[in-house]
Amino acid sequence: MLPARQPSDADAGGMPDSTTPAATSAPPVIAARSLLGTAWLRIRRSKIALAVVVLMILFAALAPLLTAIEGQDPYTTRTSPDVLDDYRTPGLPLSYYRFPSSDHWLGVEPGLGRDLFARMAHGAQVSLIIALLATAVSVVLGTVLGAAAGYFGGKADMVISRIMDLFLAFPHLLLVLSLTPILQSRLGDTALGDGSLLPIASLVIILGFFGWAYLARVVRGQVLSIREQEFVEAARAYGASHRSIILRQIVPNVMGVVLVYATMMIPTNITAEAALSFLGVGVKDPTPSWGQMLNAAQAGNWYLTDPWFLAVPAGALVITVLAFNLLGDAVRDALDPKSSRG
Repeated sequence: MLPARQPSDADAGGMPDSTTPAATSAPPVIAARSLLGTAWLRIRRSKIALAVVVLMILFAALAPLLTAIEGQDPYTTRTSPDVLDDYRTPGLPLSYYRFPSSDHWLGVEPGLGRDLFARMAHGAQVSLIIALLATAVSVVLGTVLGAAAGYFGGKADMVISRIMDLFLAFPHLLLVLSLTPILQSRLGDTALGDGSLLPIASLVIILGFFGWAYLARVVRGQVLSIREQEFVEAARAYGASHRSIILRQIVPNVMGVVLVYATMMIPTNITAEAALSFLGVGVKDPTPSWGQMLNAAQAGNWYLTDPWFLAVPAGALVITVLAFNLLGDAVRDALDPKSSRG
């Protein structure tokens, strides 16, 4: 007679023993990663560029605190004979004031003897404010007009597209050079007056207003394909307004392109501000600006006597623009869906 079979845990409705193969062969749980999470991990790989950008933003934001620690400001002039040379090279700082010291961390500038570190720190603040605000203006105009052209099509698309072509056809630098003084004279009659905010406001308006066309063209191309997607058709069937569809359905789907454009536009605007200030139509003295510092070093030919006065603003400009460009490349690669780099 066969022995009776002993009841198992499975017969009683319980779970199998942890030593059985069924319990040990469970697949591992893989955490899903969002698009932004994946993009951030890829951006973090550009550690040097990201670190330099963060440091320059902090340097500009903390400019008043840093200059207070140094004990100097960007406006005080020092023209006494114990600071500037009166004989061999009139206007050139004496050796103690010419190079970095405990009192002047980067020395003083020729001619007026103003502190170079204080002017470079506050110049970074001015340059980044202009670049960021001008980029924001271009991004808003380009995104809204490009999305409207691609979504509505027809006459709206034709009008906006012809305006884009018109803006892209003009030589950008010549247009900015000719219009900036005119805008500054017009704004001089407003509440801005002729103060230090006048050139900053004029550069933000000019650079922002004439920098949106390329982004608008790219956004329009993206929206032309997105507007035919099922979720947009579903929103229309649900009765959503055009404004709601554009802002809630279409614009979020082109933000990757917009973000890449913005990160690439910031260094372009930094360079444009420096070039305009160097040519004398941007930020005016005594307001500190990297371009204005380059202009001062070149105007008196001080860079021929000592390249230090040109190397300080030029080095800061090159490092900042290079770091933003590298960060823009990293953002582009991170948000590229075809990129296989995890």
